[in-house]
Amino acid sequence: MRKDHHEGPPLLEVEQLTKDYRRGVRANDDISLRVPAGQVFGLLGHNGAGKTTLLNQVIGLARPTRGSIRIDGADAVADPAMARRVCSMQPQAQAPLDGVTPRQAIELMARIRGARRQQARHRAAELIDALDLGSWADTLGDRLSGGVRRLTAFCMMAAEPGRLVMLDEPTNDVDPVRRRLLWGQIRALADLGCAVVLVTHNVVEAERAVERLAVLDQGRVVAQGTPAELRGDDGDRLRLEVVAPDAAAAEALASAPAVPASAPAVASGRRMVLTIDAVHAADALRWAQNERTAGRIEEFSVTPVSLEDVYIRLVGSGRPRDEQTEENGDASLVA
Repeated sequence: MRKDHHEGPPLLEVEQLTKDYRRGVRANDDISLRVPAGQVFGLLGHNGAGKTTLLNQVIGLARPTRGSIRIDGADAVADPAMARRVCSMQPQAQAPLDGVTPRQAIELMARIRGARRQQARHRAAELIDALDLGSWADTLGDRLSGGVRRLTAFCMMAAEPGRLVMLDEPTNDVDPVRRRLLWGQIRALADLGCAVVLVTHNVVEAERAVERLAVLDQGRVVAQGTPAELRGDDGDRLRLEVVAPDAAAAEALASAPAVPASAPAVASGRRMVLTIDAVHAADALRWAQNERTAGRIEEFSVTPVSLEDVYIRLVGSGRPRDEQTEENGDASLVA
């Protein structure tokens, strides 16, 4: 059962953090957040929203323009070496595995982080089994798929984790079955007492793992709270989605919906999405079933309003910046 740790004292505390680059790019703008031990905290946002830049400042790879970062009460800006000792990070870039096997890489990283030889071997075997990597555990890294390399990088980070764990898009390239296993291991790190900061744009999957989250847009936090808090009034509403034979039919359904809606219908291609109050669920199902029987729609679903719906309402399509540019913006500001 998931424990609720969000009321505890913060292990990571970020206050009014701003990061400017010389070319006028503001990567982070007055960001404040707190993450206690035992919690999975999500950072959601489009590419270029400033998520990776924030992590780089926490771990001491970049220096804030202003604001503060404290890890377990200590000043991480003044002492970036301390931050790197306390933090374990899985970056978005693939780990270099050429010439070593996943098992060797995981054991080596555990030893570097201070584990004894036998402990490192046991932990590597445990993670390989938990993520179903046995078929590739002893295969050289240059022969591995992107998904297996990504999972190996997670295991390298988790083999002997620091008290603060930061994961930058850890599920990229990972197949659906092992993604579920990976989410379980992310949760397990929090249950061990780590504070986990998870960067992702996969809102649907993140909703199952995080206890609190912040939505970033153009470098600013536009919303923060538990998934239930962010849903707000939408928690009592449902999402009706239908697939029409063509885009024109979807537009026609959206322009004159036959079911009472609490927000304007949205058509995108062959799909039409409508938000309805729960009291109208039976009417919506009856209407959709009749439309499918008549051949006017091909399929439909009625589900609770998701965090993804809230996210889209908050940030829309966004105007992503090049986050790589942010990270490489001004060499004079890199710690």
